[in-house]
Amino acid sequence: MAEGSRPQLRSFVEVAPGSHFPIQNLPFGVFRRRGSPEPPRPAVAIGDFALDLAAVSDAGLFHGPLLSASPCFRQETLNMFLGMGRPAWKEARATLQKILSADEPVLRDNEALKKKCLVPMSDTEMLLPIMVGDYTDFFCSVHHARNCGFIFRGPQTPVNPNWFQLPIGYHGRASSVIVSGTDIIRPKGQGHPTGDSRPYFGPSKKLDFELEMAAIVGPGNELGKPIDINDAEEHIFGLMIMNDWSARDIQAWETIPLGPFLGKSFSTTVSPWIVTMDALKPFTCEAPKQEPEPLPYLAEKNHVNYDIPLEVWIKPKEQSEPSMVAKSNFKHLYWTLTQQLAHHTVNGCNLRPGDMFATGTLSGPEPESLGCLLELTWNGQKEISVGNSTRKFLEDGDEVILTACCKGEGYNVGFGTCTGKVLPALP
Repeated sequence: MAEGSRPQLRSFVEVAPGSHFPIQNLPFGVFRRRGSPEPPRPAVAIGDFALDLAAVSDAGLFHGPLLSASPCFRQETLNMFLGMGRPAWKEARATLQKILSADEPVLRDNEALKKKCLVPMSDTEMLLPIMVGDYTDFFCSVHHARNCGFIFRGPQTPVNPNWFQLPIGYHGRASSVIVSGTDIIRPKGQGHPTGDSRPYFGPSKKLDFELEMAAIVGPGNELGKPIDINDAEEHIFGLMIMNDWSARDIQAWETIPLGPFLGKSFSTTVSPWIVTMDALKPFTCEAPKQEPEPLPYLAEKNHVNYDIPLEVWIKPKEQSEPSMVAKSNFKHLYWTLTQQLAHHTVNGCNLRPGDMFATGTLSGPEPESLGCLLELTWNGQKEISVGNSTRKFLEDGDEVILTACCKGEGYNVGFGTCTGKVLPALP
């Protein structure tokens, strides 16, 4: 039985029943103690605590051959650890589940060490856990692709024929990938001209969220050497929730002929914790049947997705509580993570530790499962309810909250939240 599927495993750290972070999860992040001059350090989440991996390493609790002498947990990002690959990831997970378990005394019974290693989340500032060298955004939900096609091209060919042959993607902007909780300044740009006028220039009038998930690359590959589809899983460390903010008016005017640019590159928000693929293994499910059959380099022996329920909430400035506006699931993804990675490298493109590739908007088949306002409001043709307000697109002061949580037998494997508040455009 996979480690992540051991519901009977219990931590000595008290974990509330509804927590996203029981011992079956142990997602990785990077934190700084509030008010401390110490540099950032890696951690895993356990209940309401961050387990300081530098402190665990300094205490000599990593005994395995790959981690006992490694400085990977004394870095300010997870990139070195990611580059060590799955054997090191599994060694770390096994060690951490052991020292946190209810029947293991090494940390449980050492009050001084426990105080040093377990930092209350309320005392931490969560940081971007990786140095993102490159970021690719895919377009892999057939429901999202079909809806966008209907909106912009009409019903004749809502999905271009090439979409069913390969995972469509574009190269995004890594410098503006930011951690949850960072404010979003409304971007300025050009929009479609009206009649004979010149293009509009000013603050975006159609600011949107996009419900996505981002995969984090591990070892990667050398330039010129593709990763085989059936080895692709070894290069994916884990997943984060992602909001790929979109200025739809800027995007619509600039996209033809080369694709998204300023309408996307102003901000991309990710959740602070990376949930490992090992923790997600109990939630694998069959991926959608692909017709036509993919070309041989994309035909995989293990064609699976993950059952990860996803939610979008919006909290308007004038309201005290957020309201849910969408509810989707990762399992609707048409092109799998491994197909995305194999396709990304088939031309010899080299991926590196800490690179990030995202799914594209994760829309489902139901009206409430649409992953962006572009779809929910059909490009502003109708309004949706947000508490006692309505929205076509995001307004200044709106806070968008994305969350994801897998439901196991007596435990959760969750991602926490991915949040951002919209601030007015600069003068």
